[in-house]
Formats: sequence, C-alpha cells, structure tokens
Amino acid sequence: MQALIFDVDGTLADTEAAHLAAFNEAFALEGLGWHWDLPLYTRLLEVSGGKERILHYWRQVQPELTDIGHGVRDTVARLHELKTAAYERAVRQGAVQLRPGVLKLIETAHDAGLRLAIATTTSPVNIAALLRQAIGPDWSYRFAVVEDASTAPRKKPDPMVYRQTLARLSLPAAACLAFEDSANGLAAARAAGLATVVTPNGFTAHHDFRGALRVLPDLSGVTLAALRAWHAEAVHRDTEPGITS
Repeated sequence: MQALIFDVDGTLADTEAAHLAAFNEAFALEGLGWHWDLPLYTRLLEVSGGKERILHYWRQVQPELTDIGHGVRDTVARLHELKTAAYERAVRQGAVQLRPGVLKLIETAHDAGLRLAIATTTSPVNIAALLRQAIGPDWSYRFAVVEDASTAPRKKPDPMVYRQTLARLSLPAAACLAFEDSANGLAAARAAGLATVVTPNGFTAHHDFRGALRVLPDLSGVTLAALRAWHAEAVHRDTEPGITS
C-alpha cells in the first residue's frame, strides 16, 4: 500500500448540511420559490455535482424544460456561484468539521511516507475552503495529487477522477486504497480498480455499499496497520485464480 486517496464531501468532513443551507440561501437570493428539505436533498445527492443537481431539480419542478439553452445554463451557473460563496462563509465560520479520525490518519500516513491524494468532483474552491480551515494554510503540501471538478468534468460514478488521480500518482490501483462515503463514490473507485473503505454519513447510510472493502462508522481508531492488512486482503482476493473484482 503506497497511497491513500480521499473523496472530500461527506468523507473528509460532514459537509452536506452546510451545502444544503448554502443551496437554499442561493435560491432565496435569486427570489426562487425553491426550498430543499432534508429528505429531498438526500434524494438529490444521488446526482453528483452541484450544477447537475440544480438542473436535475429544475427539470423535476418544470418538466417542460427540455431546451437547456444559454439562459438556463447561465441561471444554474449563477445559482451555483451564490451557493459556493455561501458555503465558503459557513466553513470560515466553523460550520464544518473534519470527521472523527480523518486528521490523525492524514498526519500519520503522511509521516509514514505514504502518498496522499484527493479525488473529488467538487470544486477546487470548496476543497480549499474546507481544508484551509481544518488543516491550515499549508494543507496542499500534504497531498501529492488533487483532482477535482476543474480537472475531471465527468462526475462520479464515472471513474474519470480516480483514473486521472492514479495516472498522476504513477501508481497502479492495486497499490492504493480509496475512501468514500456514497454509492456513487464507491462505484467510481471500484470501476477504477480501487479497494475502497466506506464511511457513510447521515445522508448516505441507506446506500448500497456492496463491493466495499470495509464499511465503518468513521475513521476513529483506524490504524495504518489495519489499513495495510485490509489492503493486502483485497489484493490477495483480487489476484486469486477465478476471482474478479
């Protein structure tokens, strides 16, 4: 095991409540009559990407919206900009914290010489806002590779972001371990050949996580020794004759 690859939203931190509040703030600022409650937002999280989520919802409430022209795209982009600004403010005000065990694992793995990477389809602005607040201004030095929405436009469950991360690490999937929180994220990681540890949150606990290496409540108490043992188990399983992942 040479590298750990992390998703961001829901995996490194419980961000979704702050994202939900930010979406609703953006809708209010634009004078829309939209309001996403928790059950609705939980369903909408099955659509990866903020802009994609807005457009998906718009089509639900306005089924006749078949022509996605510049006007619609401009409105979606403006809503997403407002939402991103609201989310950044919330993060700066301490509304989002890293999940249990995350910071310790990052520090321990970094000190042990493992390479760390981020593979997410959230925006680079959101990543920087969260990790600058949670880790410090030098957060980026911990990560050898950061792949995000600016470099991987195809959203999870498409494996694009993971394949690009592996290419930039110059490592095979069998040398890495991924961390996710959702079914879409797990599907993306597995499609790229990665053994994956899943730590669900309140928005994703109902997802189907078949195919995960482990499903844990969080990363508290998870040691590098345990991760190495689980990773070795996955590599052995996937290389046995007649066994495929």
